[in-house]
Amino acid sequence: QVQLVESGGGLVQAGGSLTLSCAASGRASIYYAMGWYRQAPGNEREFVAAITASGANTYYADSVKGRVTISRDHAKNTVYLQMSSLRPEDTAVYYCAASSRGKVYEYDYWGQGTQVTVSS
Repeated sequence: QVQLVESGGGLVQAGGSLTLSCAASGRASIYYAMGWYRQAPGNEREFVAAITASGANTYYADSVKGRVTISRDHAKNTVYLQMSSLRPEDTAVYYCAASSRGKVYEYDYWGQGTQVTVSS
């Protein structure tokens, strides 16, 4: 079992930056692919970014490409999502996810989410 705890959300003005963190419990999580998803009110949850277990490969949604960087620190069992040039449409609850099978688009563990609000 892996528990994921997100942090770092908050209120930021358009054009600003924010870094989200996702702390994973259990040493096995360093072998898991990790991802970030988001869900805005009235919308379905959508993929934002993912990173492989080794950290060698990253993937981004077109809507955030160039503005978001996903990274991980194995020593801290933590995955980060650095966001810049934020837009009001980035407002959503951001969820961290982990894949025990190492698949960047199939996740079996989810965090509780952290709210990001971008004001115009």
